[in-house]
Amino acid sequence: MMTSVDADLIRVLADPLRLRIVTLLARETLCTTHLVEETGARQTNLSNHLRVLREAGVVETEPCGRFTYYKLRPDVIAQLAGQFADLAESARTAAENKRACP
Repeated sequence: MMTSVDADLIRVLADPLRLRIVTLLARETLCTTHLVEETGARQTNLSNHLRVLREAGVVETEPCGRFTYYKLRPDVIAQLAGQFADLAESARTAAENKRACP
């Protein structure tokens, strides 16, 4: 069984600020103002990271008056977690497989 993990998504989540945003959004839906307060990041920097997360499908937006709220898409995180679980299971079952050296 060949297992693959979404490398592009891992790169998106590997950034410390983006991971912090995802962690915050796992707890509640927040607007940009809340995320600036929570992370201490500049608004323009935060907006760039939110755009990357949105384009990767990790977060979705919800307009509310003049504010935009962001919420995490748990299905995307669960799918990535499942890929890692499959990889771990593959490693467990392959633990006894050893290719002979020539």
